[in-house]
Amino acid sequence: MTNRNPFRYFRTSAEIIRLAVMMYVRFPLSLRNVEDLLHERGIDICYETVRFWWNRFGPMFAAEIRKRRVEGMRPSRWRWHLDEVFVKINGETRYLWRAVDHEGEVLESYVTKRRYRKAELKFLRKTMKRHGKVEVLVTDKLRSYGAAMKVVGNVDKQETGRWLNNRAENSHLPFRRRERAMLRFRRVRSLQKFVAAHASPFNHFNQERSFYSRPNFKLNRAAALAEWRDLCAA
Repeated sequence: MTNRNPFRYFRTSAEIIRLAVMMYVRFPLSLRNVEDLLHERGIDICYETVRFWWNRFGPMFAAEIRKRRVEGMRPSRWRWHLDEVFVKINGETRYLWRAVDHEGEVLESYVTKRRYRKAELKFLRKTMKRHGKVEVLVTDKLRSYGAAMKVVGNVDKQETGRWLNNRAENSHLPFRRRERAMLRFRRVRSLQKFVAAHASPFNHFNQERSFYSRPNFKLNRAAALAEWRDLCAA
């Protein structure tokens, strides 16, 4: 049985939809910025159309990227970095928990109202359920991490240090740029949906150019772009 074409009821071509979604998720652009850039390329659409495309196809693209990465290689279980960041939503503080591997790829993101043992335990179990057990867990000195580690039996795997968790700290920077471009978030549901769908495309295009020579970086970038253009193909 063949999969149905998700673009079958849209008058706009799939190439334009993929381009609009890629521009919005890959770069720190607002919806109106994407509208202006597409207009320069002769594509006349409204920024609300970009919003609709992102809400419709963003999670779909992210799920397919995640599926291909899992099928293509085994997930990293050597070293994970866990950290949380403060997010303001309508004047109220929320906490965005993030787990990244030793190469800086985002494994899981989770939004909670409070920062305590129960929230960290739920986030840790969610990450381990999807990616399996890990050998080393690097965290800061927040007490809720240690309390959650005791429950799941990972106390001997936890490492803390002043600069050990820079991987997780640096993974917050792209989110902060997106938060400023989007003029912050207004609902917890929107934040959770965005961080869940943003992680996979970010990992897909994050080539870590400092690790490669210029020719290899260009090949990897071209391969990532070609794979993106093939997402959800009929």
